[in-house]
Amino acid sequence: MLTVHHLNNSRSQRILWLLEELGLPYEIKRYQRDPSTMLAPKELKAIHPLGKSPLLTDDTANGRLTIAESGAIIEYLLDTYGNGRLAPARGSAEFLRYRFWLHYAEGSIMPLLVMKLVVGSVAKRAPWLVRPVAKGVVDGINKAFLGPQLKLHLSFIEAELGKNSWFAGEELTAADVQMSFPLEAASVRAGGAAMPNIDAFVKRIRARPAYQRALEKGGKFELGS
Repeated sequence: MLTVHHLNNSRSQRILWLLEELGLPYEIKRYQRDPSTMLAPKELKAIHPLGKSPLLTDDTANGRLTIAESGAIIEYLLDTYGNGRLAPARGSAEFLRYRFWLHYAEGSIMPLLVMKLVVGSVAKRAPWLVRPVAKGVVDGINKAFLGPQLKLHLSFIEAELGKNSWFAGEELTAADVQMSFPLEAASVRAGGAAMPNIDAFVKRIRARPAYQRALEKGGKFELGS
């Protein structure tokens, strides 16, 4: 039996979506973020030493497997249960694009979005006496580094989504599932510039019945700015 250890408002939402697209049976074990720190609860460390989500456990004939990291979970599910679905044929041009986006999501765009979230919280949480100074530092970081880098990456993604309906081509793949979280986060944290192709992508995935089923099962899904 597959079990998703699901943290609210987290990357694990896209694992639920993938499972729904594949039509696989699974269970959900829910965890809630600490309301003051927004970190995962310590109970997740009982499943994996890093205590992060998503986590997938699979009770197989050879014992229980525990898989961490979104990309590794996606590859495990497709290799084990996919039967060729949601991945292009190996060796094709589409597969090269698929592999790129599968790794790009967490290797390139998400670190910038997480950094923007963390840096942005500095001024909000600073003591009121030093808040103007903290805000000045945050504004400087955004202007000198985060703003230009996010603009570069989002412009790249926007252009790539103008070439095809989905990231690897004209068919939905697990690369789109992997890219869903950063683009939903970007729509909240990196607003300002017009991103019609990204906006259309987000609307397309949200309209999918499997996505809606995953959202219904996973619970309320909100990304902080």
